[in-house]
Amino acid sequence: QVQLVESGGGTVQAGGSLRLSCAASGNIFSINSMGWYLQAPEKQRELVAAVAGGGPAYAGSVKGRFTISRDNARNTVYLQMNSLKPEDTAVYYCVADGYYNDSEKGVTVFESWGQGTQVTVSS
Repeated sequence: QVQLVESGGGTVQAGGSLRLSCAASGNIFSINSMGWYLQAPEKQRELVAAVAGGGPAYAGSVKGRFTISRDNARNTVYLQMNSLKPEDTAVYYCVADGYYNDSEKGVTVFESWGQGTQVTVSS
């Protein structure tokens, strides 16, 4: 399977910045898209940003403040978060989909999620 490991969360004051990273590992054949979701307490998980062949796309609430980028050679996606607000406080999850080489099945579709990283923005 394909594993995603996130890093870079933490606590920051309003107006500050954080950069999240997410690295995919495993017997990866290709990755189609990578993205970030957030889940605030007692709320549903929602898409923040994604990047694929057509380029990056953002939720309206973060457009102009967050930037998603991808290093294909390292199978890594980043989320640069600037001008953070208290309402950005949430657990952030990385997601990726594509194909990997399974030792028994051969090429297989995957969709994998990271374990989540906490981002807390204080006012």
